[in-house]
Amino acid sequence: MSRFATFGNDLYTGRRSIDFVGRQKVWYAISASIIVLALVGIFGRGLNFGLEFRGGSEFRVPGVTNVQDFEQTGRQALNAEANGADVVVTKLGSNTIRVQTEKLSPTQTEAGKAKLAKAFGVPADSVASSFVGASWGSSVSDKARNALVVFLVLVSLVLAAYFRTWKMSAAALVALLHDLVITVGIYALAGFEITPASVIGFLTILGYSLYDTVVVFDKVRENTSEAVANGRMSYSQAANLAVNQTLVRSINTSVVALLPVAAILIVGFTVLGPGTLLDLSLALFVGIAAGTYSSIFIATPLLADLREREPAMQQLRKRAERYQSARGRGVEEAPLPAPAGSTDGEVQDTPQHTVHSGRAAGGAGLSRPVHPYAQTGPRNQPKRPPKSKR
Repeated sequence: MSRFATFGNDLYTGRRSIDFVGRQKVWYAISASIIVLALVGIFGRGLNFGLEFRGGSEFRVPGVTNVQDFEQTGRQALNAEANGADVVVTKLGSNTIRVQTEKLSPTQTEAGKAKLAKAFGVPADSVASSFVGASWGSSVSDKARNALVVFLVLVSLVLAAYFRTWKMSAAALVALLHDLVITVGIYALAGFEITPASVIGFLTILGYSLYDTVVVFDKVRENTSEAVANGRMSYSQAANLAVNQTLVRSINTSVVALLPVAAILIVGFTVLGPGTLLDLSLALFVGIAAGTYSSIFIATPLLADLREREPAMQQLRKRAERYQSARGRGVEEAPLPAPAGSTDGEVQDTPQHTVHSGRAAGGAGLSRPVHPYAQTGPRNQPKRPPKSKR
């Protein structure tokens, strides 16, 4: 544990550094591969919508304890009533069987209840049946779609106002869509059933993804503002330092969030079976993991790519290269601060005038910016022009 704390402290102070921004092409390639697979699952295999979205009849048979192959038993019991339609049989908890199929008439429903009771060896009056219309699922989908659009618009405006640049807002939204596509794609590839609880989980992970990204971006803004003021780092270097400084925090936050969700997920798979709790926990687990990845490997490198194309940031890079080159030669030149009123979007390439006053005890050169007409000497005072003679 102490080693992890030391590692985190080294990342924060800059003694160690992981080049997240410099290797952005690697992260982009990894994400592109995952997204391609996700899109293949979504548009190729298709989404497995639950009964609430496609509509149909559902039967629940409680108290089943002595049936080994419950799936085959349930399909055979409803084979005649389903008329060749798909019959989905799942186990809920330890002794409840759920059977779903297409819409059945009242006569077929009663016959199906009797056959299921006989097949599973339970009283006929204990079998419950229900019908869900497809219009209800369509209404949920429409409302979820509208909520997503409103959410994205409001988030874009808030982020652009808070960070005072639309590029941070754009990078955060790209990371957000990255997480959503991957989560839905995993559902499609694995064949997981999409229920209203899954949709709620999809909408919930959007907030978590943005939360982690905003925390990293806040540190990026702090570091880049300082870089513009002293000219010692380029925008990409300052942004990369921000990711390193928040890396341990992001990992800790994600682990704390994933542990209880993973516990619910395991209990849902092994004990409870399919249901609202399992659907919600599955969406949250995949979304939180994807959100942590995108905030570190996608959002900040993308932001750095967008900002480095600005003329002001290119001038900042030149200032940083001059400073780092001079420092590498053993001469530490302190660049002049950015002009008053400038921000991270306004950088001027100001000529630098430096006076070197020897070496410190550690061997590093000391310097300070002075007036361009200063007279070098013990007191380093400007030389006054001679008085004019009348």
